Amino acid sequence: MQAQKKYIKFEQINLPNRQWPTKVIDKAPVWCSVDLRDGNQALVTPMGIDEKVRFFHTLVDCGFKEIEVGFPSASETEYAILRTLIEENHVPDDVWIQVLVQAREELIRKTFEAVRGAKNVIVHFYNSTSTLQRKIVFQKDMEGITKIAVDGARLIKELTEKEVARSGMNIRYEYSPESFTGTEIDYSIEICEAVMKEMGATKENPIILNLPSTVEMCTANTYADQIEYFCTHMKNREAAIISLHPHNDRGTGVACAELGLMAGAERIEGTLFGNGERTGNLDIVTVALNMFTQNVDPKLEFSNIMEIRQVYEDVTKMTVPPRQPYAGELAFTAFSGSHQDAIRKGYEYMKTSGTEYWEVPYLPINPADLNRQYEPVIRINSQSGKGGAVYVLEAACGYRLPKSMHPDFGNVIKAAADAYGDELTSDQIVEIFHKEYIDYVGKYNLKRHRFFELNEADGTIQSRFEGAILVDGDERYIAGNGNGPIDSFFQALDGIGVHGYSFINYHEHAVSEGSDSKGICYIELANAEGKHVFGVGIHNNINVAALLGIINAINRAERVEE
Repeated sequence: MQAQKKYIKFEQINLPNRQWPTKVIDKAPVWCSVDLRDGNQALVTPMGIDEKVRFFHTLVDCGFKEIEVGFPSASETEYAILRTLIEENHVPDDVWIQVLVQAREELIRKTFEAVRGAKNVIVHFYNSTSTLQRKIVFQKDMEGITKIAVDGARLIKELTEKEVARSGMNIRYEYSPESFTGTEIDYSIEICEAVMKEMGATKENPIILNLPSTVEMCTANTYADQIEYFCTHMKNREAAIISLHPHNDRGTGVACAELGLMAGAERIEGTLFGNGERTGNLDIVTVALNMFTQNVDPKLEFSNIMEIRQVYEDVTKMTVPPRQPYAGELAFTAFSGSHQDAIRKGYEYMKTSGTEYWEVPYLPINPADLNRQYEPVIRINSQSGKGGAVYVLEAACGYRLPKSMHPDFGNVIKAAADAYGDELTSDQIVEIFHKEYIDYVGKYNLKRHRFFELNEADGTIQSRFEGAILVDGDERYIAGNGNGPIDSFFQALDGIGVHGYSFINYHEHAVSEGSDSKGICYIELANAEGKHVFGVGIHNNINVAALLGIINAINRAERVEE
């Protein structure tokens, strides 16, 4: 695409002494879920009453104390859903339900009818203030737009006083200059101050001023400049709670929220997994868990994130993308070999070091903190390295391959993945390992065996092997003496022409417990040309496991030669 001069470049904020770049997020904001309103209106098939009620309870269980439940003046369906939540007592006493309404008289009156019987209500009213909307949609000047907001505020305050006198309902106010990011910053302050004055906002009874990035129009740092400018230039700052409502048109909603908090905001509106109009809203899950990784308590409960995701997908008919932070199927998955090896070593370090911190490369959060299992974290395909395959094998059946064997096994798995053309499951990896190193049927096969000790005249003790081996199906008797069981077996093999192999290394460990326990033995040999080859044996007698490993190694070596 060639750059064309058809778009109006976003005007930057004059904020030469900005303070937000040096700030850190050290506490959770007030969270407000707008899933049931903003998220719902963006669905191909909006949620029904039962789905909304189910989602509402999920949000409550997550810890949300402010939940925007709908736009009750917009339709009878929205009205009925709100009435269901109130009349069937679904709203806990410590939760504030938020209702959205345009600053229009008939809609405001309808909204107050809809909330009757509720205990805690936030009346969220708005009108669009942006340059573009003033010019194209409303065809009004700034004075006309301000009048809409102030008239709406006056009516809401009047109806609030009547409702409080009638029922004692707790009512708070929220005002949004919709399309804040496209509004001249000084005018956005002017209209908000006019609303605050009309509402009589005080430090003891502050108004929520929600500054939405209704359409994301600028880089996240510029949004932060807007928020800091607003916070530092408005009058009566202590009488307002500054709230953010970022959308994601430029793909930086999370960044806008985080930088906006650093710039002075105290509250965030968003949705689970970022559902919303066009490219979506801010993803509250991501922002909250980002805080968690920095030892900041987000005041939201996402330890059962996959259950929350399931409810979300059920009621919205949307799908959380595989790469979605924290909740996506592949969020903690590593295909790269170097990543897999580093993750494996990180987990080993966690076990052996006793560190109190989470220190695993490539994983910014412990999957277990989200009730996710580590087993599927490492996935194996043709791009994977030796470390990942080794880890999956150990996780699946407890085999602890010696380090010298890792490259050999990695190459075997890589070739299998190439041939398969897809990722390999843990069951497939175990099957390939057994077929290649343990169950491989080659030229030689151990038929019978026995060991006993020989006392030499000089007082030394030697080991003697006697047994039978199948050579291409023909049974051959073999025998040999040596310094130990393995050496005597090598001597016996030399007697039938199996020679040229030197013993390099030997590792063993138990793979089961109890009376039927077995041991696994990893054998590393070198052939006459110095090429190293591996074989593995499993048996309840570790000496026999070693013999089986030697036979398997020799069979694999001769297969390569052929």
